[in-house]
Amino acid sequence: MVDRIVTGAHYGLRDWLFQRVTAVVVAAYTLFMAGYVVLHPNLDYNMWTGLFSSQVMRSFSLLFLLAVYVHAWVGVRDVVMDYVKPAGLRLAIYVVVILALLLYVIWSVIILWSL
Repeated sequence: MVDRIVTGAHYGLRDWLFQRVTAVVVAAYTLFMAGYVVLHPNLDYNMWTGLFSSQVMRSFSLLFLLAVYVHAWVGVRDVVMDYVKPAGLRLAIYVVVILALLLYVIWSVIILWSL
C-alpha cells in the first residue's frame, strides 16, 4: 500500500468555492437589476434614488460589490501565481491589487451610504 502525503496550503477547494458562491451572488444581483429595468421601462432619477434608498437594496448592492471584489482577487491571484515567476514582482502585484480592492471597498461603502 502506498501512503500518499499531501502537503501545501489546500487553497484549491476554498478558492473554487469562493469563485462559485461569488458568481451566484453576482448572477442573482444582475438578474434582479435586469428584471427591475425591464419592469420599469421609464426609469428616472427619482425611481433610482427610491430603489437605492432602502437599506435592503444598499446591503444587496454592497454584497454584490464585495462578491465582485473577492471574485476578482481569486482570479487575479491565480493568474499571477501561474504566470509571474519572480517572487518580488509577484508580491508587488499582490500588494497593489489588495490595496486597490480595499480602496474600492471603502469607496463602495461611501457611495452606497451617501445617497
